[in-house]
Amino acid sequence: MEGMDVDLDPELMQKFSCLGTTDEDVLISEFQRLLGFQLNPAGCAFFLDMTDWNLQAAVGAYYDFESPNISVPSMSFVEDVTIGEGESIPPDTQFIKTWRIQNSGAEAWPPGVCLKYVGGDQFGHVNMVMVRSLEPQEIADVSVQMCSPSRAGMYQGQWRMCTATRLYYGDVIWVILSVEVGGLLGVTQQLSSFETESNTQPHRKGLESPGALLHGAGTQLCESQSV
Repeated sequence: MEGMDVDLDPELMQKFSCLGTTDEDVLISEFQRLLGFQLNPAGCAFFLDMTDWNLQAAVGAYYDFESPNISVPSMSFVEDVTIGEGESIPPDTQFIKTWRIQNSGAEAWPPGVCLKYVGGDQFGHVNMVMVRSLEPQEIADVSVQMCSPSRAGMYQGQWRMCTATRLYYGDVIWVILSVEVGGLLGVTQQLSSFETESNTQPHRKGLESPGALLHGAGTQLCESQSV
């Protein structure tokens, strides 16, 4: 064990020197970036701690741990259903983010898959939503309840599909949010929620269930529009 420590020390010093820091948060972020957001920060910390915070050794340990015989599901991002390019939302406003995704592989997804927040801005407290297992080439909309930041500006966050055994797969999908005073997106979604309650079709395809969620959460807009 002592010999192993001696062998690792030069590598540790080299990696720390290259990064210019020994800060664990920086190493976690770099490890996550190198893996293309395959792991959440806690997972990165596990492998780094196991290898005495040696970045190169941690990456090797991760790929040794992930058996090449495991069949990895496939997922492709299709399009943004809500929060598309050019849309904005007021500060401190509840909204629904919806993506359209596809099982782009030849096998059905295993049971228990979910969509998880992996980096950037989270927009509220929800960090995971369960997703039904899609058949090969099947397309579905996935929605997450979110809340815009209190300050105007551009924000972005990343989410990924994850199996029940914590294997991340498929495209990284993004939330790119423009927060502006007077933004119209929240109003559009709130109107969609009102129409859903009246048993009519919502303005946006795929918002039937999110509209019902928004009814209980969009209090800021509900109060401002009450008569």
